[in-house]
Parts: sequence; C-alpha cells; structure tokens
Amino acid sequence: MNAPASPATLFEPRPLYGIGTVARLTGLKPDTLRVWERRYGLGASHKSQSGRRQYTQSDLEHLQLVAALVHDGARIGEIAGSQRKTLELLVQGRGKHVVKQIPPNKPRVLFIGVELCAWLDEHQGCMSSISALLVRQALTDVLDNLLIDEDIAMLVVGCGSLSTSQINAVEALAKRLGSPQVLVTYRLANERWLDELSRRGASALQFPLEPARFAYEMGRVAVQADARQGEFDLGELVKPKPRSYGDDELLAASQLQRLLNCECPRHIVDLVQALVQFEQYSTECSVENWQDAAVHSSIYAYTNQARYLMEKALKAVIDERGSEFQSILNQRDLS
Repeated sequence: MNAPASPATLFEPRPLYGIGTVARLTGLKPDTLRVWERRYGLGASHKSQSGRRQYTQSDLEHLQLVAALVHDGARIGEIAGSQRKTLELLVQGRGKHVVKQIPPNKPRVLFIGVELCAWLDEHQGCMSSISALLVRQALTDVLDNLLIDEDIAMLVVGCGSLSTSQINAVEALAKRLGSPQVLVTYRLANERWLDELSRRGASALQFPLEPARFAYEMGRVAVQADARQGEFDLGELVKPKPRSYGDDELLAASQLQRLLNCECPRHIVDLVQALVQFEQYSTECSVENWQDAAVHSSIYAYTNQARYLMEKALKAVIDERGSEFQSILNQRDLS
C-alpha cells in the first residue's frame, strides 16, 4: 500500500525558466534578479540538480508585477515583501500604462497520473499555453491529502480504465478544487462510462494522447482564461486589426486562380470573407451578463486575429502577382 503523499513535495510545476529567460520576460538584468533574491527573497523557488535557478510560472508572474511597479517608480524595498494580490492591486491603481506591461496570467492546470505525467515529459510543447502542476501518483493515492492554494482552471486525470469509483473520485476532487473544467484520459472505457462522464460535465480523451488534439484542448483553456480576464477590460484581449482589403479587392484576388492554376486564392478569399462576416456577427450578438460579454469579447478578438493572419496569406499571393491583381482591379473599376 502506498504511503500518503506529502503536500509539500507533491507538485512538479511546468514550465521551468532559467534566469536569462526571466530577465528577458521581466525587463530586468540577471544581476538585478540575483540581488533581489539575496536581499528580499524574490527568486526562484526551484533549483536543478546542478544548482541552477529554475523559476516557475508563479515565480515569473510575481516578478513581472514587481518589475512593472519598479519601472513605474516604486521602491523595491517597499513592495518586495508584498503578497501577489497586493501587488496586483497596486498595479491596477497605477493605471493602464502599467497594467498593459503585465502579460495575461497563464491558466493553472493540474495533472494527476503516473503514465499521464510521463507522457507530458515527452510532449512539453503541448503545455506552452498553460501553467502546469504535475502529480506523479494515481488519483486514489492522493485524493484524501491533496492540498493546493492556487486557482485551478482545469483538472486532468489519467485513468487506466474507467469505473464508477474513478468517476466519483474525479468529481469529488473537482468539487474540492472549486469545480474547474475536467478532462479524463483513459485506456479502456465503455460507452456507458463515457456517457456518464459527459453527463457530469467532464471531457474524455483516449490514451495514448494525440499531441495536436491535446494541445488544442490546452489552448482552449487559455482562451477561456483570456475571456474571464476580459470581464475587466472587454475588447482588449488582442489589439484589433483593421481590414487590409475591401470587398472589391477580395473579389479581384479571387480571380487570380486562373493565373496561378490553383484554387488557393479563391479559398483564401472565402475564408477572409467568412471571418469578416463572423466578426460583424459577434459584435451584434446579444449578451445577458458580464460572463457572456467576456466570452463574446474573446470570440471577436480571436476572429479578428484569424482574419488578419489570413489577410497576410492573401498578401503573399497578391505580392507574387501584383501586376495581374492590379489589372483585374482596374478592369472592375472600368466596368
């Protein structure tokens, strides 16, 4: 029988940053970071086996708050001992010019399971959009003594085979964590158990995981976290990009297919037009509360960015066939 896990050694944070990366992301010099750690205890909470500093996502976010305040004139000695919530309030109080220096916090995702965590070791790129906490034990071994003082956006549990007891344990832990989103990975399961998971609001993916699909699920968590932050600053999740091409220019670009001997220009134009229409639709969609408004703000922001990126793809085609494009456009003006 496994001994109870110690809460102090239970979690393995990912990603871990070196001092050079933290210096770049905070705008501080490595020497400044070392001085702050020595004088004020503002440093890396982990070290590698060779003794190198390893900063967690929480370490980085804390230092970004401190750095933003110091860059705006605060004295390091007066704020170094402040808790994170206090620092966030101080940043908010200094106005948007300071708030905008702070990147959005990555959502915390808790992973539980020996096999699941081993898979994540080999696919760390799938966690680039989140702040992960890994627990390399079975759910049943940690269920009664799992203590965590951070907000969890998603709980991911690795199960060999699904059963009523496993589903009940997952649901119980989710409730203790404040009912985050739940994703269960499994090797064996029948339709009955999968339907039961779905009925309780959980998602499921079969193990071994398909990396692209898993990265997509983690990306969705990040988008939803951005939406929640949008409650405080709607519409500023991503800076809106103006349209690069009008309707006539898109129609002219769609006719380049006969010059390139392929359908790519027409398909790109179709995508841009569809995204333009959906941008407009998302701004007009009715909402009933702040949460809905935040979600729609996120939808608009990411649709806007998708349209902007597709316009860049269209620009590559037009730049290659600039004279033909202008000729088609001129003919339309004359007609």
